[in-house]
Amino acid sequence: MQICCQLNSLSILETHHDPIELICDELAEKGYSILSGLFPTDVLNSLVDNLSQIDDSAFKTAAIGRQQDQQVIETIRSDKICWLDNNMSFAQPYFDWAEQLRLAVNRYFYLGLFDYETMFAYYGPGAFYKKHLDAFKGRSNRKLTAILYLNKEWQKGDGGELLMYQHQEIDPFARVEPRFGTMVIFFSEQFPHEVLQSYKDRYSLTGWFRINEGVPLV
Repeated sequence: MQICCQLNSLSILETHHDPIELICDELAEKGYSILSGLFPTDVLNSLVDNLSQIDDSAFKTAAIGRQQDQQVIETIRSDKICWLDNNMSFAQPYFDWAEQLRLAVNRYFYLGLFDYETMFAYYGPGAFYKKHLDAFKGRSNRKLTAILYLNKEWQKGDGGELLMYQHQEIDPFARVEPRFGTMVIFFSEQFPHEVLQSYKDRYSLTGWFRINEGVPLV
């Protein structure tokens, strides 16, 4: 059964004493967490205002694969990306939150996550990303994916939904609309997912918590 995730505007901060603890509990139970209201509106607005001012020249067409094997294949993905710098002061509240989550996940799961890399992803009208995994067992240091959507006034019919799958299942179990302030967090090796074609400009912060490359993967 597919779950259509339409989250209301009630802040998680108002309904749970510790949202990071809630995320860890849901990761332990389901492997993923889909939440709204993690960040105050002024923090989200600051992210949108500042990210929208990044020069077009800073964006590049997204590639697939790792390191020297990366390729741009626009029949698989057609978004554009700009990597964020941890020294960007306007994003500091977001980076601070990510650090809190990293420490909590390490305490909870003993994963040894050592850093967080994140990019500003832009899907123009017609852009998409076919079904894929963010990591492959034994071959990647990405362990936990976090996506924060930054799309104001997103409406049904605008496209750009995130579909999430269980293992080799053909049908998605979740369909997430990329609404302003919605956050999706999941174990990178566990859930294939895709981004449906967007019919308007679509923005997100997409990042990965990583383990050290020198640590053997099991």
